[in-house]
Amino acid sequence: MANWKDAVRRVLYPAYEARVVRRLPADRMPKHIGVMLDGNRRWARAVGADTAQGHRAGAANIEPLLGWCEEVGVDVVTLWLLSTDNLNRGASELDALLPIIADAVETLAEQRRWRLHPMGALDLLSAPIAERLKLAAESTQDVDGMLVNVAVGYGGRREIADAVRSLLQEHAGRGTPIEELAETLDVEHIAQHLYTKGQPDPDLVIRTSGEQRLGGFLLWQSAQSEFYFCEAYWPDFRRVDFLRAVRAYAERERRFGS
Repeated sequence: MANWKDAVRRVLYPAYEARVVRRLPADRMPKHIGVMLDGNRRWARAVGADTAQGHRAGAANIEPLLGWCEEVGVDVVTLWLLSTDNLNRGASELDALLPIIADAVETLAEQRRWRLHPMGALDLLSAPIAERLKLAAESTQDVDGMLVNVAVGYGGRREIADAVRSLLQEHAGRGTPIEELAETLDVEHIAQHLYTKGQPDPDLVIRTSGEQRLGGFLLWQSAQSEFYFCEAYWPDFRRVDFLRAVRAYAERERRFGS
């Protein structure tokens, strides 16, 4: 029965996906999509695999996602691969996970299709892993392609704190009196010091695995974003799931936080 259902899906899904793509309004597509790649560990448990296999399956699904984003005209994608809270996991899991992340980022860089930008508290990572991420990103800086933010060791509160710290250090270097800074400080001043400075805020944020919370992802930038929560665990997230997400976005009347 399962094989019969799989055969039907293989026949029907491509036709369904093609119809969805044809009906997507080009002028209502998101330009920046944030994706919370959630559910690797639960996927592994569900299929009887170990946690590392779950993370490898999740890493393998990143490149297809970026291709789907290119297909609908996305300019920026932000991938949340590891939170600052995740760094509190057991050493054995992190020792397996971090090289998988570094391998995935290096593989993306080797494609020469996307410009990579690591964001997060890389200083919390081991020096070899942080160096691998930085070198991979540097190798893509001349690529004229979609910008891909790779959030590793990322937390939204940490990002805002880092932005304020950077702003204060900048003005201290200029000799700006604290009273003057307090009188002139506005949201744009802080935005200029975020990890995503110079980038548009995300139009759409997708979270897989059925969880319906942000968990600290792009806290500042997502104030006016639209959200889409998908039941599929990240390794099972398919092109049809992505197309449904962007279709749902296109059908919404954006109120920009109101």
